[in-house]
Amino acid sequence: MSIPIPNSASSQVEIETSTLSTKINEYSQWRENLITTIDEFIDWPGHADALNAIQELRLYDIKENIKKDQLVLAFLAEFSRGKTETINALFFSDFNQRLLPSEPGRTTMCPNEIFWNDSEEPCIKLLPIETRSTDDTLTYLKSNPNVWHKIRLDTTSASDMKETLRALVQKKEVSLETAKKLGFWNEEDPSVRQLLTERNMVEIPVWRHALINYPHQLLKNGLVVIDTPGLNTMGAEPELTLSIIPNAQAVLFLTATDTGITKSDMQIWTDYVQRRAAHKLVVLNKIDILWDGLETDVEVEALIQKQIKNTAHELSLDAKNIFAISAQKALVAKIRKDDALLKRSGINALENSLADLMVSSKHEILGRAVVTECSNMIRSSRKLAQIRINSVKNQLTELQELQSRNRNLSKEILANVVAERKRYEASILTFNQGGEKIKRLSSKLLRHLSLGYLDTTLAQTKQDMGDSWTTAGLNKSMRDLTRLAINLAEEIGIEGHVIKKHADDLYHLFWSKHGFEKTEAVELDMTKFIKDMQALEKVTVEFCSSPANILTEKHFLIRRFFLGLGVQIQAVFEQAHLDCNRWLNQVIGELKNQINVHKIALDKRAESLMESHNSTDNLLRNIEIAQKELAKYQEQSNQLDTILLKLMRCVKFSPEKQKMAIQDSLATPSQVENDNIKKDVILNNAPFIGETPQLS
Repeated sequence: MSIPIPNSASSQVEIETSTLSTKINEYSQWRENLITTIDEFIDWPGHADALNAIQELRLYDIKENIKKDQLVLAFLAEFSRGKTETINALFFSDFNQRLLPSEPGRTTMCPNEIFWNDSEEPCIKLLPIETRSTDDTLTYLKSNPNVWHKIRLDTTSASDMKETLRALVQKKEVSLETAKKLGFWNEEDPSVRQLLTERNMVEIPVWRHALINYPHQLLKNGLVVIDTPGLNTMGAEPELTLSIIPNAQAVLFLTATDTGITKSDMQIWTDYVQRRAAHKLVVLNKIDILWDGLETDVEVEALIQKQIKNTAHELSLDAKNIFAISAQKALVAKIRKDDALLKRSGINALENSLADLMVSSKHEILGRAVVTECSNMIRSSRKLAQIRINSVKNQLTELQELQSRNRNLSKEILANVVAERKRYEASILTFNQGGEKIKRLSSKLLRHLSLGYLDTTLAQTKQDMGDSWTTAGLNKSMRDLTRLAINLAEEIGIEGHVIKKHADDLYHLFWSKHGFEKTEAVELDMTKFIKDMQALEKVTVEFCSSPANILTEKHFLIRRFFLGLGVQIQAVFEQAHLDCNRWLNQVIGELKNQINVHKIALDKRAESLMESHNSTDNLLRNIEIAQKELAKYQEQSNQLDTILLKLMRCVKFSPEKQKMAIQDSLATPSQVENDNIKKDVILNNAPFIGETPQLS
């Protein structure tokens, strides 16, 4: 496989696609196959009078989530570890030069996100550093295009692209007062102190955040690359650390052969990677400094293995997750098509592991979520198909009895159907009354998760902290908010149980009197809501336990952390509100669908019997119609089985996991949700443009 060079000067040149590129391309095709299978379910002919608006909207949402799904790779390291060069080597060597500026010293001065959004032209958007002085979060600022400085990217000119992207490294000098106000004063940084001594100024980046919209094929297929600056900037933008690590499919932590694991490296590792990143790899970069020609290849390899072993020991990590590379030599090798140099750079092994880590885990996480929810919908549709089949079978039996019985017995058959319909109408009255009661209880339940109530609570918390902004105050506030959330969850759980009891009574009524399948309503589960809040509390405790924050009481950082925390808490409440609302829609939604299908079937049975009662011709015609309908409904049921099988094949499960997926499709949704709750809670509102799909 190959991909074309994006600039016009080299448009005829092609390079071999890397393992990672191949996997990401395959992942994009996999998503398309998944969407096609869901479309088959949407187009299933049995939906003609059964696919309700809520279910149709949910299927559309699932498809949109799959389309927007992204593979997020975050790079974390102290400055001068070669992050940007590694990004260039891994993804953008087809540009035939450095796409992102990479040079000795501090290069990346602000966090930047590289992605592709086809609704906008290629461009770079830059957020002025002065926005740090406001309470506006990055999430909010991304919704306000007026505050960003936008520069168009000319993808046909390599030189113009390179010059435009140098904006990422722009710096300026400000007074000490301004630097402190914007969170850039670090008395422990000797370079900062030196500049202050010499010129009474502090050097800071011009931009706070950058969004790079670039039409690269990997980015079009869903890859998002997050490049973060060093420790100081990570600490000053807590919103990133609350979102970026938990939402990334993989985190690459870079160290360098020439520096080893420094104090600041270790702080980044312990504070932002070790406990927060579910999938992480460590890159030991710049191994080419060992290629000085004084040692043999065997001796150099021994030195590299020793460094890998030492790094694994210091980071308490398995050595198989540490990769020694030379990003600079890898980039050169790819541009020059030098296979020997590329192999020696070590980047191929890193690409292979990244491919497995990012794509394979994404297959299982997203695939299992989609199969679980869609298979539950298919199961509900199969129930409707079975109601139709059973009704037509009854109708066929009744019509055939009319053929063999006298007129008086025919009246008896008709009377039985009429009586059944009257019982059904009485049950409908009970269902409507129960539905109204559930509706009133539902409105009360959803008020607990009102964002208005949450906004008032957060505003009061901020007011209570006043100007103090201490770690102790932050810790106490988060503990109070977590207790509030747990109490809310308990109240919601109690009210949800009452709603479920009313729904179960309705299910029992139609099972006992009308032969519906014996089932119960889904149980409302607030576990994810509680776990998400507890995860935020844990992150807050870790932040407040950091010696740097305890000893210096950096009010700027603590205030910004609280603001970022508020965004995450709001996201957790919004997701819980969405989950509860979805549960309330489905608690008797399945029964409602069955009732509608049953009503249509009863009406057709009664009409057919009335027509056939006095006319032999009508009787024979209706028998023929019923036989054709029976064959049609049986075929529709078989089509659902085929769709479910395609769905499970799409997610590429192993035989054991396919068996598990089949079991999930037969389990109640609450059971499936309990099984799928992650130990490492993924929080919402990642800082990148797209959103991680929330399919739960």
